Amino acid sequence: MRLYIKYMVSLRCKMLVKEELQKLGIKCISVELGAAEVRGNITQEQLELFRENLKRSGLELLDDKKNILVEKIKNVIVEMIHQGDDTLKVNDSDYISEKLNYDYTYLSNTFSEVKGITIQQFIIMHKIEKVKELLLYDELTLTEIAYQLHYSSVAHLSNQFKKITGLTPTYFKELKQKRKRSLEDL
Repeated sequence: MRLYIKYMVSLRCKMLVKEELQKLGIKCISVELGAAEVRGNITQEQLELFRENLKRSGLELLDDKKNILVEKIKNVIVEMIHQGDDTLKVNDSDYISEKLNYDYTYLSNTFSEVKGITIQQFIIMHKIEKVKELLLYDELTLTEIAYQLHYSSVAHLSNQFKKITGLTPTYFKELKQKRKRSLEDL
């Protein structure tokens, strides 16, 4: 049996889900972002306890097919941007469609209906979060970051970054360095 879980975004979430399943005596086959595969059937009582325990930890068990599909889309995007291969040069829509075995138009319409934003807007928000993370690590140049995240140019990345955050990537990086210096003065 496969259970779909909303807000699972990290290794810590996966560990928590495994732990909760074990507490309830449910045999877990595998846990991945957004889903857990369990062996055998689960009683309604176990399912409700699992749902309550997840809710206390900020996670949510999904039942609705559209919400489950939206979570799958989100997980593919998170994987694509945050853990993906930096040599991947496939169109985002083709990648998502291929990964989930659905027509992209259907995925896009369902996502927009449930989330109120487009898949592309969601991708851009996650790319900008990844840019922030990479800027804070200070290991890559802006050109390298643009290349890694498949931007057509540094200017394109900079424009998108400013549109979303209100800051240029350079100014964002400077703020981090100023904060670091002021913390060192404590």
